[in-house]
Amino acid sequence: MARIIGGIGTTHVPSIGQAIAEGKENDPYWSPFFRGFDYVHGWLAREKPDVAVVFSNDHGLNFFLDKLPTFAIGAANEYRNEDEGWGIPVSKPAAGDADLSWHLINQLVGDGFDMTICQEMLIDHAVTIPMALMWPGERVWPVKIVPISINTVQHPLPSLARCLDLGRSVGRALDAYDKDIKVVVIGTGGLSHQLDGERAGFINKEFDLLCMDELGRNPGVLTRYSITQFIERAGAQGVEFLNWMAMRGALTGAVSEAHRNYHIPISNTAAATMVLENVLVTAKAHGCTSGKDVDCCGVKSKIEASKKPEQIPALGVLR
Repeated sequence: MARIIGGIGTTHVPSIGQAIAEGKENDPYWSPFFRGFDYVHGWLAREKPDVAVVFSNDHGLNFFLDKLPTFAIGAANEYRNEDEGWGIPVSKPAAGDADLSWHLINQLVGDGFDMTICQEMLIDHAVTIPMALMWPGERVWPVKIVPISINTVQHPLPSLARCLDLGRSVGRALDAYDKDIKVVVIGTGGLSHQLDGERAGFINKEFDLLCMDELGRNPGVLTRYSITQFIERAGAQGVEFLNWMAMRGALTGAVSEAHRNYHIPISNTAAATMVLENVLVTAKAHGCTSGKDVDCCGVKSKIEASKKPEQIPALGVLR
């Protein structure tokens, strides 16, 4: 069956693409951010995933305010990028895995997620920049992708709980997939930032670090925030963290944080990178006789429930 090796969360600011194109990775402004990927490169080289499931948000290349689905998934064997108007080079295409996409679609719809299914889909900087960061200089990216788009623009937005459940549905589907492949799950965007209005330039380091802390050990804690409360704390565009929540939900085993990097600011954005490792919890490993491997005897739920939401103090993170 498919094996989920872990998840990666990363920023997708367009100016990163310009820095890559201009070879500025070692410039003083950029190097603290790019150095955060040294660990990621080694981890990916060691784990060698075959497929990346990428949760991101579209920036107008496929959908706009007049037609913007809550959740959309690609079901194609190739995904192209086009000029988005940011002044960054058009990226090479990414190979897709349509068979896996359809397997995920059937699970998602069966779980009550009414997905918009895209047999043709463009990928924008929310996908191409993270791919370039994780596999720099590659003529052809060494993984196939399944892109899943979450609405973070047109209100009402899906809740953090709904996106966590979306990821969990994807994780169950991956666990049930009968092909022997290794899968990395990626969530892109954020962290705190606001690009317009009276709070333009807003960054909230304290809240970002809280989100990173809880994402690995107990993501359910974060679902206590409504979208309005989250935007108050993370900024209007900081709600791209929904993609990170979906990524975390897809990790179905025992999850541990392997690496993080946090740097501010990159183009008025809190830039962050995080690697979460996913280890299958087996019945044998903890002496269970149920015969189940994943979530055996509530092992996973005990890990995620190590802190209950009501035990987390209401931090003063509105700023």
